Amino acid sequence: MPASVETTLRGPEAYSLSRQVIDEMERAGVWPTPLNFELWLHYLGDPEGALGREIRRILAAEEPFNEATADMLAAEYLPRGRLSEEIRDAGRVLDRELASVSTAIAKAHRSQAAYGQTLDKAATSIDAAGDGRELKTIVTGLTAATRRVQRENETLEKKLDASTREVARLREHLEQVRRDAMTDALTNLANRKSFDESLAAACESSDASGDPLLLAVLDIDHFKRFNDTWGHQTGDQVLRYVASVMGRSARSPRVAARYGGEEFAMIFPGETPQQVETALEAIRKEIASRSLRRRSTSDDLGAVTISAGFAVRRPGEAGATLLERADTALYASKRAGRNRITSAELLSQAA
Repeated sequence: MPASVETTLRGPEAYSLSRQVIDEMERAGVWPTPLNFELWLHYLGDPEGALGREIRRILAAEEPFNEATADMLAAEYLPRGRLSEEIRDAGRVLDRELASVSTAIAKAHRSQAAYGQTLDKAATSIDAAGDGRELKTIVTGLTAATRRVQRENETLEKKLDASTREVARLREHLEQVRRDAMTDALTNLANRKSFDESLAAACESSDASGDPLLLAVLDIDHFKRFNDTWGHQTGDQVLRYVASVMGRSARSPRVAARYGGEEFAMIFPGETPQQVETALEAIRKEIASRSLRRRSTSDDLGAVTISAGFAVRRPGEAGATLLERADTALYASKRAGRNRITSAELLSQAA
């Protein structure tokens, strides 16, 4: 969120902006859920930003602004800001820890220097000592100085130990935030951002190793019918079901992601076309094998089917081009009657 909007939300103008958000959401027929409200604050606060442009496109196309849409927009546009804020918070904590440790180390250094001076003086005093009482006084002073240094060292050790634990906690927390920012909230699969990064990394790895790389795009057949007939909550149920089947098949190094709306993608590093087609067929058959029921009413939703297309990456091929060829194969499956798998390579040979 731009600094100007952030400033607005911390002042009297926040009330007028909030009322504007509610009015605009009501005009667009969008429910004022907390997530929708946050999205529309960003939208109206920065209409020309990336999120603003995307919401305007959705409204102009009269696409449904449902829970799935909100989750997708949040995954794409909100986590970056949240992650940046988490990183800033972690940085502030680390700064405090480092400052505290630096102070403790400086104090320990001063104690060590003072102890060294005490030892030098003691050595000189011992040489000049005339009787046992003077020696006892010197030894008592050395004992006290030694205990002070021991206490300082113990304090420093405890501080370093506490700081080590705090840094480990921050590292774990940031890793969880990173995972959350890369996960689709509705399906728990990788989100679009995570998919884009995974595909780019897989392409680089394939170039370096020479191993094959395949990409599949999957789409739920007649998904709009589910939404129109049963409502968007039931549509979300269908999305979660398909994602759960895909997730079970996506053992590492495979990557399964919700690419957008009812469209999914899977990355298959190091596998053959036959292996990929077998995996996709298993997913397709399992999804179609169950007759779903609407959770709220137990109404029979019928079987869900998917169409898919996959492509084998060519040497040096860009991820976007590979995705485009897999997408072309997907739409060939749609045109051929849906509920089937199409290979981009076989499609090009037939052409």
